Amino acid sequence: MNTATYQHRRGEIEHYFDRTAAQTWARLTSDAPVGRIRATVRAGRDRMRATLLSWLPEDLNGRRILDAGCGTGALAIEAARRGAEVVAIDLSPTLVALAQERLPETLGTGSVRFCSGDMLDPALGSFDHVVAMDSLIHYRAHDVVAALSRLAERTRHSIVFTAAPRTPATMMMLSMGKLFPRSDRSPAIEPIAPAALRRLMAADASLAAWHTGRYENIAAGFYKSQAMEWIKA
Repeated sequence: MNTATYQHRRGEIEHYFDRTAAQTWARLTSDAPVGRIRATVRAGRDRMRATLLSWLPEDLNGRRILDAGCGTGALAIEAARRGAEVVAIDLSPTLVALAQERLPETLGTGSVRFCSGDMLDPALGSFDHVVAMDSLIHYRAHDVVAALSRLAERTRHSIVFTAAPRTPATMMMLSMGKLFPRSDRSPAIEPIAPAALRRLMAADASLAAWHTGRYENIAAGFYKSQAMEWIKA
């Protein structure tokens, strides 16, 4: 991992989600009415969340889950309702505070602990499964694999995550985004081809016990992302 570029990008993401776009994301992740474009993003995120959750065991009792980049907490809450002990972390203290406000009073046998900080912090402990939904899409391929390899060191079974697909549509959307003023833009996504991730994964000796699993593209209007699964042998 290029620590300097990773930390710089992490700072940009934290600033955007904690200050520039906090209110937008609070509305997007609620059931409040939104415009046509944001409605497609909401629908796509709902489909992606359901996909990633479906790749985890249906019964999560006794399982410890890391929700890496939890946002306002929807995925963490659903995993806890299935019995998981969830550690949900996000760079944005503002979004974490909102997630805490939305936490139901009862979750059955599951639990959620929300915190703000770096998802790679080893102090978070070890996990059975890691979920990283749309929290790595702003990083370059080598940094994505380096981050996942650090998570893999503390993960017993699987990592499910998303990456921005490298398609003509996403490249066009990326180019269009550059037309907006810098203050209005989120940190640029970094489209990645699955083959590139597999090559980097194969070159990382620390991932020798891991292999790729399921893969699915999710496209809903302005939301375009790809779900991927890594499984420990």
